[in-house]
Amino acid sequence: MAQGSSSSNLKLIPEAYQALNQFKYEVASELGINPEYKSGYWGNISSRECGAVGGHMVRRMIAAAQQSLVGQTPQTGGFRTGTAGFPLEPDAQK
Repeated sequence: MAQGSSSSNLKLIPEAYQALNQFKYEVASELGINPEYKSGYWGNISSRECGAVGGHMVRRMIAAAQQSLVGQTPQTGGFRTGTAGFPLEPDAQK
């Protein structure tokens, strides 16, 4: 282990751990991954399959975040006009 690094990951939101774990198993079952993961041990699952699960999880989380942003921002304007709560880019202020 690298010098100065901690020995364990800190859970910033402990309540989210169980939800993400459940989400992982849901995605794995939808993808038809080898059912050995249901025992809780992922060591017999290939790196490719594990990566597919993580990739699909990220895609879904990004889509959910984008959808929530669409509901928060006004439909007129956008990021470049500064109406969405984001500052204008320096070249766009001229």
